[in-house]
Amino acid sequence: MAELTLRGVILGALITLIFTAANVYLGLKIGLTFATSIPAAVISMAVLRLFSTGTILENNIVQTIASAAGTLSAIIFVLPGLVIIGWWQGFPYWLSAFTIALGGILGVMYSVPLRRALVTGSDLPYPEGVAAAEVLKVGAGSRAGLEENKRGLAAILASAVAAASFSIIAKTRILAEEAATFFKFGAGATSVSTSFSMALIGVGHLVGLSVGVAMFIGLLISWLGIVPYLTTPVPSGADLADLVGTTFRMKARFIGAGTIGVAAIWTLLKILGPIVSGIRSALVANATRRSGNAASLDITERDLPISIVGGTILAALVPIGFLLWTFAQGGPIAANPVPIIGLTLAYVLVAGIVIASVCGYMAGLIGASNSPISGVGILAVLGASLMLAAIYGSGGNDPQQTQALIAYALFTTAIVFGIATISNDNLQDLKTGQLVGATPWKQQVALILGVLFGSLVIPPVLDLLNSAFGFAGAPGAGPNALPAPQAALISALAKGVLGGDLDWGLIGIGAGIGAVVVLIDELLGRAGKLRLPPLAVGMGIYLPMALTLLIPVGAVIGHFYNRWSLRQANPEFAERMGVLMATGFIVGESLFGVAFAGIVASTDSDAPLALVAENHWAVPLSILIFAGVIAALYARLKRWSSDPLT
Repeated sequence: MAELTLRGVILGALITLIFTAANVYLGLKIGLTFATSIPAAVISMAVLRLFSTGTILENNIVQTIASAAGTLSAIIFVLPGLVIIGWWQGFPYWLSAFTIALGGILGVMYSVPLRRALVTGSDLPYPEGVAAAEVLKVGAGSRAGLEENKRGLAAILASAVAAASFSIIAKTRILAEEAATFFKFGAGATSVSTSFSMALIGVGHLVGLSVGVAMFIGLLISWLGIVPYLTTPVPSGADLADLVGTTFRMKARFIGAGTIGVAAIWTLLKILGPIVSGIRSALVANATRRSGNAASLDITERDLPISIVGGTILAALVPIGFLLWTFAQGGPIAANPVPIIGLTLAYVLVAGIVIASVCGYMAGLIGASNSPISGVGILAVLGASLMLAAIYGSGGNDPQQTQALIAYALFTTAIVFGIATISNDNLQDLKTGQLVGATPWKQQVALILGVLFGSLVIPPVLDLLNSAFGFAGAPGAGPNALPAPQAALISALAKGVLGGDLDWGLIGIGAGIGAVVVLIDELLGRAGKLRLPPLAVGMGIYLPMALTLLIPVGAVIGHFYNRWSLRQANPEFAERMGVLMATGFIVGESLFGVAFAGIVASTDSDAPLALVAENHWAVPLSILIFAGVIAALYARLKRWSSDPLT
């Protein structure tokens, strides 16, 4: 059966352009990205049905390429930090592309030995991988599958058009994009804010009720506890908006960072045992294969040879070392580069193994979208920064030297983070392949192709968004600058460690909150209750309320929709339709965001579509229309999902 075809590779590359651009914009705006496997599979099936020779395995290769590239876009959680600290003014194309590509290829190689340990040799649920496999199976050949595919595309298109249309009208200022109010709360001050973003509703639907509730609790901790406490007492005549905003950015988010860090460490401690035993069994299986029994292996058990995997990892260290040497020019490391770059390569090698294991396991447990990728980035930048601080000291250095060290730490983290993003997705795709009978080594080649396509697409999209909006906290950033929340946090942590002014007390408070949340989550798990993911609580503390308030709302909507789905004649189909509509919300708004960035860049105007001045009735009108459109779309979705497939 046709599997790794030129046609599939080209189609995967084209879908990559769309979803990678959407994920880059979404990640810079709200700090979250979405899994692209299911929508890529739906689009692939629709296109390949036009050819009589299209197969389920070819569709699987297409979604593998697109999902790898879409997931790789999470590199924007680190790379914009170099612009935020003022080291880069833009994104040097080839330097950025090679950095992303090499980190991603290492991520693929590290995850190959983990397939037997964490996919075929474990009972991890892999929610997104299983869902993608079901979509591929249902859409393969039958008339009912063809009808489901048509309805799925209709759901994606309807929600994407609605989300993009609302965003377009909001840019004219006839409707409001967000609303916020600042007020005194006790002896301090706080605010309530939201953005009218259908993408956030989609994100909430996808992450589910447990994550939504956890983020809402984190939001309450931040805005009803931390911010009012840190703003006490409110100075007479103070500008509440400025006071609350500054307090949140400079203090509260570091507490969230501590919570996220503890969540990531706890995850690692929980999975060390299963990973070690799984890798041991994988090595035993590989030794059996090398003993001459390769022909007896089923096609679904044939990975890339371990010699190629190990050789690629070692070979990749050479260009990575060259990139580090190139990047270090003009800084203190250039005076004696060999030992520092050698130590950095060792850090990348060891940290990569740990991170690939952690992210792969977490993706299998709760899905790639919910995996603690941000917490992994925080630990990676702290490790890189502390390594440099141990050699060059922290604080008291020449400001230019300190900035060069901060930039080097971020660049090192970007390479490690490339490993994290891909290993966070690879095993999910390999699970899909296992369920549909794919050949692992062909999927692993497709994953590498996805990495290469993504690395070529991401830098120009980043450059476009940087020139159009800029990033919050970067020199010369305007009022419409994208928050880039993770990149801002990670660069701030590097600054704090190497500049010697990191308030470890705030990190410690966050760590304490994280420890309490971990304990509560474990107790809830043992009692069989709704879990409270510590990472989601940390993200709720760290992200601005405008970017999180609608995620719990979307989670509640998705929860009730899924409960309704269970009562239908075909509950799996109804639930998948909800996933596709939620994905459409994200894709539509995100793609318009990229297009709007192009308009801003070409017109040199922050509001090129504005038709009216800001007005007091825009907010209530937005609430009515926003809620009405969401309600109407879900009502239509229920009709599409309840009608029998013929």
